[in-house]
Amino acid sequence: MNTTPPSVAFDPVLFAHVMQQYRETSPHDPAHQWLLLETLHVVSQTRFIPHLKVHDLMLHLAWRTRDWAEVGGQTLRLLLVPLGHLTGRLPLGNSGRSDINPFKPMPLRRDLSDVIAQARQAIASAEQCCP
Repeated sequence: MNTTPPSVAFDPVLFAHVMQQYRETSPHDPAHQWLLLETLHVVSQTRFIPHLKVHDLMLHLAWRTRDWAEVGGQTLRLLLVPLGHLTGRLPLGNSGRSDINPFKPMPLRRDLSDVIAQARQAIASAEQCCP
């Protein structure tokens, strides 16, 4: 864990970039898919529809990998997302996985921070190359 602030301002370009990475990841690499979904969760937490979409994708990945504890956890989180947005009680920095308390804010994990930094660098390079 590092001391990076837990909130990451929503950036639709960053969200779309990491989402594209997720879609291009091999279905035979669920560990990397989870890493990208956790990153997307941190990036999307402050926006209702993207946040809901990420939990939906998490539920589908849990189902595909037959991780029944995660299926249950994601089902609960899908139900909690609207409540969290209505009350403004969003556990910023939380990875969104079922092994994490759904109400606990957390410092941004280093691996998630690295994915965000790499995505931002790729976006900036693409913008410099081809405006």
